[in-house]
Amino acid sequence: MSHASQFTWDDLQFFLAVARTGQLSTAARQLRSSHATVSRRIDRLEFALKVKLFERNPRGYVLTAMGARFVETAEKMEQETERLRADLSDGSLSQRGLVRLSAPEGFANFFFATVLPQFAARHPHLALELVTIQQIMSLSRKEADISVVLDEPKGGPYFAEKLTDYHLQVYASRDYLARAEPISTREDLLKHPFISYIEEMIFAPGLDYLGDVHPRIKPQFQSSSIFAQLTATRNGLGLGILPYFFACRYPELVRVLPDEIDLKRHYWITCHRDLKQAPRVRAVIDFLRETVRSEDAGFIPPFISVSGAIRKAKAET
Repeated sequence: MSHASQFTWDDLQFFLAVARTGQLSTAARQLRSSHATVSRRIDRLEFALKVKLFERNPRGYVLTAMGARFVETAEKMEQETERLRADLSDGSLSQRGLVRLSAPEGFANFFFATVLPQFAARHPHLALELVTIQQIMSLSRKEADISVVLDEPKGGPYFAEKLTDYHLQVYASRDYLARAEPISTREDLLKHPFISYIEEMIFAPGLDYLGDVHPRIKPQFQSSSIFAQLTATRNGLGLGILPYFFACRYPELVRVLPDEIDLKRHYWITCHRDLKQAPRVRAVIDFLRETVRSEDAGFIPPFISVSGAIRKAKAET
């Protein structure tokens, strides 16, 4: 370690960027630098420490065992540096950098994307990456800084808190209800085609809700995308189970048996415990807390009786 003094904090920033992305080009884009500069900084750091931090292969940079251990040290230094900047800087100027947020498709597209202008106005120095891939992103491998998930994380070095409840109900288009057999009970649902997730591709237990509506329902159309399910329901393909917070935006959709069927699920927010105090991460978490609890977020439907909605739909058609 005799050469350790030859590297700087900037070298550690380059190291963390490559460790988190696995790609020189992606790290260079995040750091607003060049591919060659990132490579040179990594080489310099390894030379100064006299240890190999990455294995280079055609797919990118993979941390060695020593590199993975060094991530913990570098992140602690990053946290202290960001905390110091927060103490020295003025308000939002301390909240700089890039934050990658992973969230389910429905939450990301139908809620978070709609409040992005508010976020950008409040945090002009923060850049966001929004990942909506239908899978659980790995916080431990730094694939995401923050994740919004459907089920509470169990174990691990993670901070987690419930962000909000949300409700799902059965929906159908007015046109579909006008031509279909009437629905007065849950048993009547069995006479109608259902739209749902592909069973073997359900990535979170919270999405497995078809049996909660009726154990004998067999879907006719299945998709891994909630947007595709929404579109199919709006186009009259059958009955869909949709979150109220975005289904309520479409006047052509009617709730089916709303006084009888109401499913409650939850969104959780989680991040690696080491990142929780980073100003850039705190800014996103605080913003999410505030916006999901605002009156116009729509996660909780008004609990008013809408009996006769189907008859009304037929009458209006």
